Amino acid sequence: MGDISFPNIPQNLRVPLFYADIDPSRANTGQQTQRALIIGQMLASGTGIANTPQISQGVSDAKSVGGRGSMLALMTAAYRARDTFGEVWYLPLSDGESSVAAAGSLTFASAATATGVLSLYIAGQLVSLVVTSTMTVSQLATALVAQITALPDLPVTAAVDGTTPAKVNITAKNKGLAGNDIDIQLNYRGAASGETTPAGLTATIVAMAAGATNPDLTTALANLGDQEFDFIAMPYTDATSLDAMKAFLSTATGRWSWSKQIYGGGYAAYRGTLGDLTTFGVTRNDEHMSIMGFNGSPTPAWVIAADITAAVAVSARADPAQPLQTVTLATMLAPPLPSRFELTDRNTLLYDGISTFTVADDGTIAIENLITTYQKNSFGDPDDSYLEVETMNTLTYVLRQLKSVVTSKYARKKLAADGTRVLPGTNVITPSMIRADLVAQYQTMEENGYVQGSAVFAQGLVVQQNSQNPNRVDVLYPAILIDQLRIFALLMQFMNIVPATTS
Repeated sequence: MGDISFPNIPQNLRVPLFYADIDPSRANTGQQTQRALIIGQMLASGTGIANTPQISQGVSDAKSVGGRGSMLALMTAAYRARDTFGEVWYLPLSDGESSVAAAGSLTFASAATATGVLSLYIAGQLVSLVVTSTMTVSQLATALVAQITALPDLPVTAAVDGTTPAKVNITAKNKGLAGNDIDIQLNYRGAASGETTPAGLTATIVAMAAGATNPDLTTALANLGDQEFDFIAMPYTDATSLDAMKAFLSTATGRWSWSKQIYGGGYAAYRGTLGDLTTFGVTRNDEHMSIMGFNGSPTPAWVIAADITAAVAVSARADPAQPLQTVTLATMLAPPLPSRFELTDRNTLLYDGISTFTVADDGTIAIENLITTYQKNSFGDPDDSYLEVETMNTLTYVLRQLKSVVTSKYARKKLAADGTRVLPGTNVITPSMIRADLVAQYQTMEENGYVQGSAVFAQGLVVQQNSQNPNRVDVLYPAILIDQLRIFALLMQFMNIVPATTS
């Protein structure tokens, strides 16, 4: 047997007696830290530094970093309601210089004739106002402004209109397109929950609108450097912002590229009718972005995005390949029955790049099918290669496992051609040795439920020395990812009589 190769102990050592060297190449069982990232706007009162990532220290910290009622603070609260343990970071944004704040209003047309409670929902948060028969419409407006102002975690400010005393002007705290998604409605939970408009009182609501220009994401995303974030809560769905995220995560040049290998996926939500969602969905084609479609929920799309991201993070950290169907959300309020999509509508959405959810009798929202927006290949033909979010999460897991094997075992090895006589204990490997390690690692992943078909994989695996560069090994790795049980189809072939039996 030849000499054993030691990482550090020199061969010319003469001083006695005992020396121990450490080789951890066969002991690596470390797990990857899978961080989440919340992208969100902050207020002028926030302490965060724009475009600079920082770790989250909880909901109260988010209120300080983003400002109370900021997009960042509300997204963090939604995220932490679903994921209380995982590591989370912020990417705070300032309002764009040319951004415009969305605005809406509520105008009291007639006063109450009896004492009651006005239940107003703003961005899914309840604003309760006790009204009496003695209050005039202008007094109602003044009282409502005071009540809104007393709730600093609302994403809006309120003021009595300067020319119409019965009108309350409502303005988004953060400027930009996202403010248009702040819903304003009365009595969301309905009479069954004790929410009815007091007798005699009437009010007209003008929806939030005219918000314009979301912040530019380019600098903020670049400032993330090479730090890994597997789950990204994306608050925006305008084409410019989604294109920036697409480039950031790109398989060719972004975080999924061969030169970066950082990975990660973005999650967003889009409000609209079936027609709106299908029209929007076909404009996107990105395997690293998932967008949930909804209509009628009082919860803002950017809060839902954080809710979805947290649900995915909790599930994927436990098992990236396990299907996300039936995983519940924590913050999103259910759309009213007329606004929920039927089975055929949801199936249509799933063919147009839009993810779907279901609503239980108690109003709990659960993921039905979370898909990416990837729909067509480079030739414009239908392609379902990257359809499922679980596929992307499993790919991330498998690639990181392979990288761990290579960096742990082959970081400082000499490479010899197959057929070379290599004694045990030397720092020499051959393509065949690497191949055997890859097969063994694949079998381990198969046993743990991440891949399948190890025999087929072993037949197709190619590990060879590069013909142009003898210091390089090229590998064809024909992985077969594990599937998810999504459809259970049954044909009930029943009978009305017991068939005769033969003895």
